[in-house]
Amino acid sequence: MRGLCALRVIAPVKSVVRSCVLIPVNKTGRVHIQCLSTKMPTLSPPPQSLMKPMDFPQKLLMGPGPSNCPPRVLNASALPLLGHLHPEFTQIMDEVKAGIQYAFQTKNQWTVCVSGTGHGAMEAACTNLLEPSETVLVCENGLWGQRFADMCTRNGAVVQKIIKPMGQVFTLQDVEAGLQQHKPVLVFVTHGESSGSTLQPLEGLGQLCHKYNSLLLVDSVAACGGVPLFVDDWEIDAIYTGAQKVLSAPPGASPVSFSERAKNKVLNRKTPIRSYYFDMTHLANYWGCDGSARRYHHTGPISSVYAIREGLARLAEEGLEKSWETHRKCAEMLWEGAEKLGLELLVQEKANRLPCVTGIKVPEGVNWKDVSDYAMKTYKVEISGGLGAQAGKIWRVGIMGYNATPENVQKVLRALDEGLKSVRG
Repeated sequence: MRGLCALRVIAPVKSVVRSCVLIPVNKTGRVHIQCLSTKMPTLSPPPQSLMKPMDFPQKLLMGPGPSNCPPRVLNASALPLLGHLHPEFTQIMDEVKAGIQYAFQTKNQWTVCVSGTGHGAMEAACTNLLEPSETVLVCENGLWGQRFADMCTRNGAVVQKIIKPMGQVFTLQDVEAGLQQHKPVLVFVTHGESSGSTLQPLEGLGQLCHKYNSLLLVDSVAACGGVPLFVDDWEIDAIYTGAQKVLSAPPGASPVSFSERAKNKVLNRKTPIRSYYFDMTHLANYWGCDGSARRYHHTGPISSVYAIREGLARLAEEGLEKSWETHRKCAEMLWEGAEKLGLELLVQEKANRLPCVTGIKVPEGVNWKDVSDYAMKTYKVEISGGLGAQAGKIWRVGIMGYNATPENVQKVLRALDEGLKSVRG
């Protein structure tokens, strides 16, 4: 026997690992066994919290998102897994893509779901459409403009802003002034600004941006499906939304769509897309958008795709016009009810109010959280507070998708009324 080791045996004894090695003694091949003992590291105990089932109450989520999921969506999430490139799953992906095109009212070839929440879709838009040193014009009237500007800076873009206070929207004149001054390659606006409860008018913005050789990117996470939206007719170049708002599906797969202009900008980049995971050239292939055989890029969130498929199916069955009408009627019921309680809405101009998320001013001398806590404790109803400049100053009530019913609006109004009375004594 030549060499050091012909056989190695490892024999664990309780917390001791015994390693035995055959070692040659001389040329005759005679060997002896040398055994070494080493102590195994002590294992940490398993978490006791995982030794029992999850326990949580049923809550009515009437904040800015997520909204409650209907049973059919939750049931879809529990269906057996398929392989992420199995033909049965890619068929479901195709159905999701068609549903997204319907919700956005677009024929865009590059229409996909990003594997991630709305923030992932926002980052995908940023990293694909902007190159280092390019200028982006961000219309900031709340948290989402701030977030997008942050992402652009991290990607090396030059950020210029038009800023309005929460509760106000931008005019065509505002945007044109920014286009003329900064000459951006991309303009960002938030369709439904959930932090400021505004609905940004979009008609005319796409044409205006194209006049100045700029692309228009729209964040419609808190608006799509609940208000009119016509991506192609309004010449929107890139848009994204989330699963957990009007579509009433769990967060995890987020629709994104790029126009031909946006697609061509990506394909003609001078520098590589900084994110492999969010690279739209790969995602377009995985989602069957480029005419080539689908290649492995990443493992898609299979159960999330099932769920958003059912969310989109619900929207298709109801019809967009009916969904828009339902959200508008429920929002008007909330607005009128809040005013009857002596409360003031953050957005004064009715046309600029976002039906999906309403901002209600907190009366002087009232702690917003006391009222929200009352609603949760008494009715298991979520009513959220403000963010950023409106933190502590407003409540935000969401009316989205499965939750957009008159009964739910009445429950929120009852909780607000009783909560205000309880804190005022």
